[in-house]
Amino acid sequence: MMAALIHSPFAEIAVLLVLAALLGFVGMMLRQPLIVAFIALGLIAGPSALDIVRADAQIDVLSQLGIAVLLFLVGIKLDVKLIRSLGAVALMTGLGQVAFTSVFGFLIGMALGLDAITSLYVAVALTFSSTIIIVKLLSDKREIDSLHGQIALGFLIVQDLVVVLAMIILSAIGIGTAEAGADSRSVAMVFGAGIALVGLVVMFVRYVANPLTEWLAQAPELLVIFAIAMAAMFAAIGYGVGLGKEVGGLLAGVALASTPYRETIAARLAPLRDFLLLFFFIALGSALDLSLLGSHITEAIIFSLFVLIGNPLIVLIIMGALGYRKRTGFLAGLTVAQISEFSLIFIAMGVSLGHLREDALGLVTMVGLVTIAASTYMITYSHQLYALCGPYLGLFERRGTPREADQPVAQPWGGFPVVIFGLGRFGTAIGLRLHKRGIAVLGVDFNPYAIKRWRALGLASAFGDASDPEFIAGLPLAQAQRVVLSVPVHPTGLSHEDTRMTLIQLTRAAGFRGQIAVTSHSAEDTAMLQAAGADLVLEPFQDAADRAAALLCGAAIEDRTVIPPIISEAQPAN
Repeated sequence: MMAALIHSPFAEIAVLLVLAALLGFVGMMLRQPLIVAFIALGLIAGPSALDIVRADAQIDVLSQLGIAVLLFLVGIKLDVKLIRSLGAVALMTGLGQVAFTSVFGFLIGMALGLDAITSLYVAVALTFSSTIIIVKLLSDKREIDSLHGQIALGFLIVQDLVVVLAMIILSAIGIGTAEAGADSRSVAMVFGAGIALVGLVVMFVRYVANPLTEWLAQAPELLVIFAIAMAAMFAAIGYGVGLGKEVGGLLAGVALASTPYRETIAARLAPLRDFLLLFFFIALGSALDLSLLGSHITEAIIFSLFVLIGNPLIVLIIMGALGYRKRTGFLAGLTVAQISEFSLIFIAMGVSLGHLREDALGLVTMVGLVTIAASTYMITYSHQLYALCGPYLGLFERRGTPREADQPVAQPWGGFPVVIFGLGRFGTAIGLRLHKRGIAVLGVDFNPYAIKRWRALGLASAFGDASDPEFIAGLPLAQAQRVVLSVPVHPTGLSHEDTRMTLIQLTRAAGFRGQIAVTSHSAEDTAMLQAAGADLVLEPFQDAADRAAALLCGAAIEDRTVIPPIISEAQPAN
């Protein structure tokens, strides 16, 4: 009935966008990422429900452009310098998880009665985790710079490299899969065209990319248009020479990955990527029959449990073997408990090549819905989950945890009158000024780069998670006179505990009887912290304004120490 009311492609797309906004709102209320709402929209708009998708050509073009932009943004992150910086833990954990999921996923598929080709495709699809979702969730929790966050980013890069390799192999396999005689290009010709395209990218990177983007950056809008044009052009060339639009879009991103403006380009294209991917999921849903989802319900449940439990488990095992604490391995492992949008794209490519039937796409779509929805809550409530599971995870931790040798239980602490939690710019500034006054300060943080900077300043440090009761209990708090809590403030809401409140409780439980000073950014925060037991509330913005007013009125300017910045780019921990 609704389909009959839509008389033009524009009206159809307008209706789809309204539905996307409504479903996105529902997803936000349920604390789910937009990808879940988009997949649901595709199924609802498809033939099994509202059946309103009629502008197939227009939606298909937007869908293909979305895939090209998505692969472009993957390519633009594959800077050679970043790849070289991959630590051993990221490489071994990433490859180990991919190998484990592929092998056991294939065996599970065969045991469930799937044919060998379908089992292989599904197994490979299950190895990909959603970088978009993980980075968003970790950023929301202010854990992107924590040790487990940095390790997760490291093996996500490894997964992205595997995605690239899988796409290239699949494109190569697809050469000549059309009907006999329908494609006159030989494998050798396509291979030669691929080498030529890679050579073009190399020459562009070496001689053109930097000066051209520097010139275009004078008009940021033109820089964005140029990036989109690169993605579309390379995708079209890739498709034209037989490599596929995905590989072409990826190479376009690689061509700009070494430029100083890659972060700007990526940030500006991210909303466009999300918008265009909406049409990919609409096209995906319009090609699916909801009965296909139900035809493999048992298989979908088994594969979902495998991803939700097996993937985190193998990460926990590998990281434990490498010498990390069970807590770090557990929190990092939760980030791979879902499949990604690439999994659906990968399976869709297999269907388009004639390797798979439509029901395989329905199976992986169901697994995607279940694992993305469930893992979102798992990551959001990761600390509560660890509190439940932690006592049973001792098997996965080596004695001494050599990779986290900075834990206080292994250190003969001296006396520190002041302990500072949170070594950002404000915490570091406080520490430096106390140090200049001759007061010994111990800095505590879970960001390895903040610890590295703190040590470079000649200050004592302890690396660890401030919400870990075992870690807090091992700190020399009984001898301290003051504790300063300068930790990031989590967003308010049911899903995020306030680390400051937790630390007030944990430090008192660990035997600290001195003064607790806590940073606050609002009057409501101040009242809440004082009620929770804070002895002194520091308000950086208000205090800075008071100091600025004093300086403007002629107060003497004290000598200031320049604080080096924390490394802002995501770098995998070694």
